[in-house]
Formats: sequence, C-alpha cells, structure tokens
Amino acid sequence: MEKNLTKIIDKLKSKIYFNYNIGKLTWFRTGGNARVYAIIENIHELEIILNEINSVKYCVLGSGSNLLVRDNGYDGLIIKLGKGFNKINIFEKKLEVGASILDINLSNFALRNQIQGFEFFSGIPGSIGGAVKMNAGCYGSETKDLLSHIEIYSKNFGIKKIFKNDIDLKYRLSNIKSDEIIYKVCFNINFGDKNLIKEKMEIIKNKRIASQPIKNKTSGSTFKNPKNLYAAKLIEEAGCKGLFYGDASVSNHHSNFLINNGNAKSSDLENLGKLVIDKVYKKFGIKLDWEIKIIGD
Repeated sequence: MEKNLTKIIDKLKSKIYFNYNIGKLTWFRTGGNARVYAIIENIHELEIILNEINSVKYCVLGSGSNLLVRDNGYDGLIIKLGKGFNKINIFEKKLEVGASILDINLSNFALRNQIQGFEFFSGIPGSIGGAVKMNAGCYGSETKDLLSHIEIYSKNFGIKKIFKNDIDLKYRLSNIKSDEIIYKVCFNINFGDKNLIKEKMEIIKNKRIASQPIKNKTSGSTFKNPKNLYAAKLIEEAGCKGLFYGDASVSNHHSNFLINNGNAKSSDLENLGKLVIDKVYKKFGIKLDWEIKIIGD
C-alpha cells in the first residue's frame, strides 16, 4: 500500500501521512499510530486512493469524539474527509450536508436559516457521517427523524444513493457496512421561528453543561442505553461511579462517561469499560453494549 500511495501522492490535493499518531486526534487523546492517515479532498481522490490500497482495511475518522484507538495503533488506512466534504446547501426543500460537517455546525446553520428540528445536533459531539451511521440522537430526537437519503462510496460498487427506509435505522444502529463511506447526507427541512429554535438550543446547551463532563478528556456516551433503561443509572447503582483503572475513571459527573485523567492508556479505558460491563451484569443480569467504537490491535 505504502509504495502505491507514494507514487501518486504528488498528483493529489489530498494529504497522505505514514505511521501517523491517530490517537491524538481522538477526544480521549490516547492510542497508537495508524499505518496510513489520509485527509481526502474530494470523491474522485477517495476513489483513487482506495484503488491503491489493495486489500488493506480502512475506516473513517470523523471528529474523533466517539472513537478509542488501541495502544498498538491501527494496521490500515484511516480516512479523514476534508474540505470537499464540508459544505451545506439548501436545495428544493432539502438540506444537502457533507459528511465531515460537525453536528454543532449543522445545528448552527439551521438556526441561521430558520430551519427547525436540528436543535438536538447541538448536543451531539461528532460529525454528520457518523451521526447517520449510528443514528445519533439526544433529548428525544434522532437523526432518522430528519433523514431523506445518503450517498455512499464503496470499493465494491462505487457511488450509491440509499434512501432512509433502506438504511434500517434503529437505536444507535444502521445497516451501513464498515467499508461503505458516507460522503453526503440529505435531510428533509421545515422552517420555523428563529427565536424558538435558538431557545431550544440554549436549553440543550445548558443541560449538557449541567450533566456531562464536557471539559474532560472523554468521548460521548460510553454505553448504549438498554431498552427502557438508562446505562448511567445501572452503572451508578452497580457501584461504578468514580471507579478507576490506571489513570482512567468513570466520571463522577455522569457515570456513562469514561475519563482520561491525563496519562491513561487506551487499554486503561477499555479495561475500565469491561470492568463496568462485568459489574453491571453481575448486579442486574444486563450486558451493556459499547457505544464507543474501538479500533486497532
């Protein structure tokens, strides 16, 4: 892969780095190096690069908010969608959004243009591609509520448009495969009162500040909520609040957040999560599922 990419690197606008510390790009600030890291500028160059990596595995890095890279790194290609995937357009009562747009920036764009329903995105760390893939949501709203269709690229079939009903969006889940790269998202829109939209965003902002450890080295929620239950409540009642493993801990502010207290390794965070899963299962007979994506060796 490296030889192939080195031959074409000067012909591309995209930036390609070898043996790159990918862990520093995550919110946890932990983890090893990626074999190759590419910031890709447009769909044409995405196709070129993927055609040069042969059978090497790859995955997409969004904002790094919901990702844990293991200490030994990732033996493959990490893709970051660049400026060419960072645009928003209003088109025929639809909102066309590049997959690398941050959730908060989409919410702010909707506010400026008096588009209602996108307020909840201001409470979700991450980018829009990831929000679709995991059907991200908070405070009673989910990505699927607004979605029209997406456009994806895969080495197997190239570019493909997929409508919402074919994506099978469920709670923090979709049927988008790991080798399918979402590069554009299209939402249905309705216009509303700008003051009411702003007020709702302020409420969400204040709720986050009050309930989440947003100033710490952490990610979004660590575990999915079991059906009709709250992971945070289960974790706290299992005696895990404030629990430490190495320099990683369960937040005292919100028990469904793991914290890197400064010098934690990815293995500390992962082992702490496993310990939480075990304690909750022993007390309640309920197995928590990771919401954080864990990659690497």
